[in-house]
Amino acid sequence: MTSKAKKAAIRAWTAALINNLTACGPLGAETADYLRSRRTKIGFSRQKHSAARWTPDGRILFAAQQYSPSTPPDDPFVLCTLVHEVCHLRQGWLTALSVYGELVAWQVGFRFYYTLIQRLPGQPLAELLSLPPTYDRLVLSRARNLMQAYAGKGYRVDLLPLYPLHHEIAWRMGIRVFPPDLCT
Repeated sequence: MTSKAKKAAIRAWTAALINNLTACGPLGAETADYLRSRRTKIGFSRQKHSAARWTPDGRILFAAQQYSPSTPPDDPFVLCTLVHEVCHLRQGWLTALSVYGELVAWQVGFRFYYTLIQRLPGQPLAELLSLPPTYDRLVLSRARNLMQAYAGKGYRVDLLPLYPLHHEIAWRMGIRVFPPDLCT
């Protein structure tokens, strides 16, 4: 397949994906509107231990070893992964690169998944969804452990600070005042 043909296939798949999101209730429609209004580019790249990732320039890249333009654009896991990554784009990189940001995005994404098929793909997710999205360090440590129990030890959420970086630094300096939750 030529480069032009690959790009055309990705564009067609992206359009179908966004159209499917629109039909998936209020959160799906809101996510689709966000993607359209920002003209978010969606593509594929090789990556380990995650289904997709967001980039600082606002793109979303699905794991090329798992997904391609031949993946059904109505696949519930693809749709929930896209909702998860858009949550990160909305959070901004300081929050997205924290256990708190991951907890919120996992909860948003898997609650969306649940609305599509009425079940969760793994046991640790039920407990993860029951956790409050809070700045409680014990809750965030538990969330980190549950994420790794589901995704595997290669999912390196353990390298992220519990709080968004600026709040983590403040906490380590003894400042214990935090803003309300950011992406709930």
